[in-house]
Amino acid sequence: MPAWKGIVGKSFTPDAFDDYVSSLSFTNWRPQFVVLHNTAEPTLAQWHSTPGANRMVNLESYYRDTMKWSAGPHLFVADDLIWVFTPLTTSGVHSPSWNLISWGVEMVGDFSKEAFVSPQKDNVIRALAALHAAVGLDPNTLKLHREDPKTTHICPGSNISKEDVIQETIAAAGEGDHTPGAAVA
Repeated sequence: MPAWKGIVGKSFTPDAFDDYVSSLSFTNWRPQFVVLHNTAEPTLAQWHSTPGANRMVNLESYYRDTMKWSAGPHLFVADDLIWVFTPLTTSGVHSPSWNLISWGVEMVGDFSKEAFVSPQKDNVIRALAALHAAVGLDPNTLKLHREDPKTTHICPGSNISKEDVIQETIAAAGEGDHTPGAAVA
């Protein structure tokens, strides 16, 4: 089993997440793009049945002990908070073809059955804007998990429009203090 990379396990509001990401240094590892996922299970309604800190511990046990992975996705984005799981300064495990070169962002929910609406949508867009700005990525490089050639399911769900997410991320980056490359070290 590969060495476990550990988790951050902290939650942030969108503004606090902006501050957190801008405080990081990306000298040892730098992603080339972001891959967008959905959890499917838990659904958004199920997510709130367990306190967030407990859920992070449970997910750590799942990825480390059950799956025997070295890490998990980087973020879990719900309707109330943005949870950082795998440190953003190291590669994660979330998409077979792209683990070593991308951030994995899990949207909490099943977006083949649930609508992608605010406030969760706002949190996802703000998180994506912060990530893209942190290392100077073009939001047009965003990929959906189902685009991975080694993936066989429709993640992040049929209710997610890649073009809409990209356009809203570009708009959010223009509205905030998201200067591309601002946090580059």
